[in-house]
Amino acid sequence: MADIRLEGIVKDYGSVRAIHGVSLNIQDGEFVAFVGPSGCGKSTMLRMIAGLEEISGGVLKIGERVVNDVEPRDRDVAMVFQDYALYPHMSVAENIGFGLKMRGLKASEIEPKVREAARILQIEAYLDRKPGQLSGGQRQRVAMGRAIVRKPAVFLFDEPLSNLDAKLRVEMRTQIKRLHAMLKTTTVYVTHDQTEAMTLADRVVVLRGGKIVQQGHPIELYSRPNCRFVGEFIGSPQMNVFSGNVDRSGTSPVLRVGDAALRLGEVAAADGARIDVGIRPEHLAFAGDKGGAIAPVVEVFEPLGSDTMAICRLGGQELTARLAPTVALRPNERISLDYELADLHYFDGENGARIEAL
Repeated sequence: MADIRLEGIVKDYGSVRAIHGVSLNIQDGEFVAFVGPSGCGKSTMLRMIAGLEEISGGVLKIGERVVNDVEPRDRDVAMVFQDYALYPHMSVAENIGFGLKMRGLKASEIEPKVREAARILQIEAYLDRKPGQLSGGQRQRVAMGRAIVRKPAVFLFDEPLSNLDAKLRVEMRTQIKRLHAMLKTTTVYVTHDQTEAMTLADRVVVLRGGKIVQQGHPIELYSRPNCRFVGEFIGSPQMNVFSGNVDRSGTSPVLRVGDAALRLGEVAAADGARIDVGIRPEHLAFAGDKGGAIAPVVEVFEPLGSDTMAICRLGGQELTARLAPTVALRPNERISLDYELADLHYFDGENGARIEAL
């Protein structure tokens, strides 16, 4: 078994506490992504699992073994770094097989394992080249080959795609997803890119200030964030969030945002209460001449082919709408948008916690 259990894990740097008693169970064969803003503790968590950072408190188990004081080389984990960490004077084949050589395997044993890893990653044609002769994507595949050739119990990825351009990131995401489907190895993946986490992981763990804010299936975090922070962090483009006061003076409640009013569903908030209301850009629909729930003013728009992003102002706050590519827009034009009440998210105006609709 290669499940990973973190029980009250703490990390202190002198008087500064970076990780605050985190507990988490990662199942055998599961792909879990750690996401969060810079400084949230996601890489520190990964490095503690790898054994590259000492644990200040709590218990870390891989399988049934407590590994708090076990050396990295004895944990049966393999790590892929952001900067590839390849030896420039060695060939691709030598880089992939280096860990096996250090473990005392013979050349005749190493060669077929290296070729199998290269076949899986589609880099067989590059085995005789040096890292400097490869593209960034090819070098990252070599780094992955060096990890999988050992057949570890756990794969650890530390922002492996952050140095690649946008097209290569998409290609490598697909490669990593295929690799996990093929090998079914327990994987922990750290990224600042929530799109990577959403597309790759079975479960996403959102961290903030060294604590877990929310964890769950990517769609669960997208459709039911437990706080404003998760609502804004998960999803691209970012969720629109409006701050204002609930007005129950009419037949149905509205949120007063500057000189605008957003129609609300039934929400557990009293008249005059300060709350935040979120709606995702893709849940706003162009209403045209029919008249919609809100009428923002277009500032700029971005035709993307598949859709058009409209960046608008409403009640003094910014709003982004993802509209059909056929919608014609002009700067400074007031447009009519509509939405379903079921697509609104409500958060406490003080602590950002989710407020349930009634």
